[in-house]
Amino acid sequence: MKLLRVGTAGAERPALLDAEGTLRDLSGLVDDVDGALLADGAALARVRAAAEAGGLPALDADGLRIGPPVGRIGKIVCIGLNYHDHARETGAEPPTEPVVFLKAPDTVVGPNDTVLVPRGSAKTDWEVELAVVIGRTARYLDSPEEGLAHVAGYAVAHDVSEREFQMERGGTWDKGKNCETFNPLGPWLVTADEVPDPQALSLKLWVNGELKQDGSTAEQIFPVGEVVRYVSRFMTLYPGDVISTGTPAGVAMGRPEPKPYLRAGDVVELEITGLGRQRQELKDA
Repeated sequence: MKLLRVGTAGAERPALLDAEGTLRDLSGLVDDVDGALLADGAALARVRAAAEAGGLPALDADGLRIGPPVGRIGKIVCIGLNYHDHARETGAEPPTEPVVFLKAPDTVVGPNDTVLVPRGSAKTDWEVELAVVIGRTARYLDSPEEGLAHVAGYAVAHDVSEREFQMERGGTWDKGKNCETFNPLGPWLVTADEVPDPQALSLKLWVNGELKQDGSTAEQIFPVGEVVRYVSRFMTLYPGDVISTGTPAGVAMGRPEPKPYLRAGDVVELEITGLGRQRQELKDA
């Protein structure tokens, strides 16, 4: 299933994109697409049955905003330097264990919402990422197979980053990762049954129509199941939590000088196989 949330920011309602590409209203069946729904197998079965029966009311998608596909996210765990080609382009040694940092849930916006360039920013960068949405409470998992079994679905994430704040201002990466609007998510949450191999997905990102990133999750140093297993050894993952699993090569930071960092007026588009497409216009904060 392709689950999503539509409507004005803060007042989104649950929806489903059916096999014919028609947007269907789920508000008569469920309150939201969130951790409570993703953990409720019976509720998900009712949604699936209603979709297959064809009785869900259609929504007019014209002019309808698409919000983040998951509501009430508890935490966003991000994995840094998780692609062999990205580590090479930045001159970093591939990590021996996953690099973990957190991104605040209030950075999340819809897939086509405006991204704000922070005040004083000179190095705002792009990163297309595969987001993993947790469907079952995960703690102290023992294997990558267990990790995959705790995944509810997948989505496109844009891990926008300010490299000067991240690398040159002291402390941890958090200052360069948590600026407002720095985590467009969606358009859809695609349930795990529709993604048989999360290590066989193409990721692409364009800036002003020019292809900048063209990678594959096959390049991940730590694959999805291992990432979920690893993170569960350090923190409990709850239904609706999100893990962003890293970005492939092609970011501005890895390019020759002058590095083409983002500015107000730029347009970024990104997509992952089967998970949909995003488009953001950048403006000054």
